[in-house]
Amino acid sequence: MSTLFINACVRENSRTRRIAEALLDKIGGEIDEVQLWKQNFPKVDAEFLRKRDFLIYEEQNDNEMFNLARQFAEADEIVIAAPFWDLSFPASLKQYIELINVLGVTFVYTEDGIPKGLCRARKLTYITTAGGEFFPEEFGFGYIKALAENFYGIPEVKLIKAVGLDIVGADPESIIMETIDGTNN
Repeated sequence: MSTLFINACVRENSRTRRIAEALLDKIGGEIDEVQLWKQNFPKVDAEFLRKRDFLIYEEQNDNEMFNLARQFAEADEIVIAAPFWDLSFPASLKQYIELINVLGVTFVYTEDGIPKGLCRARKLTYITTAGGEFFPEEFGFGYIKALAENFYGIPEVKLIKAVGLDIVGADPESIIMETIDGTNN
């Protein structure tokens, strides 16, 4: 079994990454990590879209432009680690998503115009942390969940979160350990 680990944790001592690594240890098997801050994401401009659309139209899904999309589609399980930033997640994760949303690789449209997923994964786990208690799920996790279920065809989408880490009087280490212990469920 192969697990794709999409890592948007840029900080050296990332609390989100700590939780993700604990989960990945429990999952075991082959882990393929994509460190988003190391990716050289192309500028999504008119020229990029023209090239992508041409390759999709010509069904050239083996083009290197679609490497990340193929990797995502072929994973058995997916773990995304992304801290809660500005009511969402780091911009690099959005850039990544723009590159993996590829017609004919991660999804297709039915005759009725409804997306149908082509991804092998049966489970996606989204891990995040937040300094405060304000954590509206619909902005970060909700977006990923909607894509996973409705575009990629991934039936099980799970959220693991540790919040309130930076509140005065909080014990962040205890919160992180409770969250790690909870990944057994």
